[in-house]
Amino acid sequence: MKIVLSLGGSVFGMNADRIRRFANVIEDIAKEHKMFVVVGGGKTAREYIGIARELGADNTLCDYIGIGVTRLNAMLLISALKSAPRKIPEDFIQAYELSLNHNVIVMGGTFPGHTTDATSALLAEFVNADLLLNATSVDGVYSEDPKVNPNAKRFDRIKVCDLIEIVAKQEAKAGGSFVLDLLALKIIQRSKIKTIVFLGEPENIPKVVKGDFEGIGTLIEPEMRT
Repeated sequence: MKIVLSLGGSVFGMNADRIRRFANVIEDIAKEHKMFVVVGGGKTAREYIGIARELGADNTLCDYIGIGVTRLNAMLLISALKSAPRKIPEDFIQAYELSLNHNVIVMGGTFPGHTTDATSALLAEFVNADLLLNATSVDGVYSEDPKVNPNAKRFDRIKVCDLIEIVAKQEAKAGGSFVLDLLALKIIQRSKIKTIVFLGEPENIPKVVKGDFEGIGTLIEPEMRT
């Protein structure tokens, strides 16, 4: 099975022990499956981008700065992995080529205007992955941002078309925030890939790989592949 794991910067953390725990889990899963990991930029990227904006950087340059941070985080994860190549793919073709000889591939962002969630969805589509996992700071998908509205409804399962409608409405409002952006969802919809959004703790990754996401995640149901 081919698995793409989007490891959000908010759950990755700048902590050697936590990164090592993620690495150990990824190595174990890679004994049976092909693993592609896309690492986000998190707080560090936001800090760099914030300073860049103060200095007059435009949005595209800020995106490139964020991409640079995601690749630095990817290098940290690679430092703890024995089976991953010491190379950060700059695009999906390079990631695919590296996967021909390795079971673990780690990368960061790729193109300006794309979040690492969208990058993960595009990568999953490109390599024809069986499963897309999105590790976040919350335990699944909610009707609204649960940090803003504590009464938001949590979903155990939701169809991708229904989630697109919810996110599209929320993105039209200032300050809307979701675990997956609209571009990522559109890619998931067209590629019909099974996707699970889950609470990004290392011990949860093998659970969701086995389909055990109850209480820790949400299954985004795609249309059946033809």
